[in-house]
Amino acid sequence: MAGDLPFDPIEEADRQWRAHGWGAAAPGMGVVTSVMRAQQVLLARADAVLGAFGLTFARFEVLTLLSFTREGRLPMGRLGARLQVHPASVTSAVDRLERQGFVRREPHPTDGRTTLAVLTDEGRAVAAAAAQRLNGDLFETLDLTEPEAVTLFALLARLRS
Repeated sequence: MAGDLPFDPIEEADRQWRAHGWGAAAPGMGVVTSVMRAQQVLLARADAVLGAFGLTFARFEVLTLLSFTREGRLPMGRLGARLQVHPASVTSAVDRLERQGFVRREPHPTDGRTTLAVLTDEGRAVAAAAAQRLNGDLFETLDLTEPEAVTLFALLARLRS
């Protein structure tokens, strides 16, 4: 872990990139590596909170997205598009949520080729409780000021798009 070292390993990687003649790529390497490490740290923190609910962050996102809809249901394909994940990932998450009793599948009422993921009452309750805990234990406790968080969110939006 970087906290155990007397230096920042990514800053050292930047120095090494430049020393090896890859100066033009060094900023990009630093961004990619930093985002990957930050993702690992944040995902571990999220999963530690969500484990108490039997959820991973991916499954929490599905429940939360369904809870934000008027009727608590969305076509499987639309779930993947809104979450920006591969359809196989959505299928896997919904499979697990269905086994947990948090989601059920229903045929689309007008499109026989489409399956809907439907939030159950238990799933809605778990999503709300998990969101409350994530808000208090992670989202509100990042080591960033609000302006820093807003700026980082805006910068990452460019990469997400």
